[in-house]
Amino acid sequence: MKKRLSALLLLLLAALYSYLQKPATSGDTPAAASASAIARAYRDHQSNLQVSGSGVVQALLPDDRSGSRHQKFLLRLPDGQTLLIAHNIDLAPRIPALRKGDTVQFCGEYEWNEKGGVVHWTHHDPAARHTPGWLLHKGQKYQ
Repeated sequence: MKKRLSALLLLLLAALYSYLQKPATSGDTPAAASASAIARAYRDHQSNLQVSGSGVVQALLPDDRSGSRHQKFLLRLPDGQTLLIAHNIDLAPRIPALRKGDTVQFCGEYEWNEKGGVVHWTHHDPAARHTPGWLLHKGQKYQ
């Protein structure tokens, strides 16, 4: 019995080692998986989807000052899709030195629109009812 368990354990460890040594393809990366999830959500008109990814700032937009204040900017994702980021600056710090051409990583909730979609909830939820989001710019996390 012990020999069988040892052989089975050795076989499982060998399989795990083989799996971990497999080279990653672009479809295996978290960024590629996220970009593909956002592309599917846009194509299928889905909303209320927690997403993460990164993009390059295409445009800085004026802050939304009605109701909760939001820092707004457009990102271009690696596949060319654009995405509006609406970052609540009443609940999280604004990105102070954001410039066109900067790379920003994001985690938040995707809402569909015909222009590519919006990501919001890029901050903590004070009521702890929503998945916390964040923005990452030049090594600094804003949440």
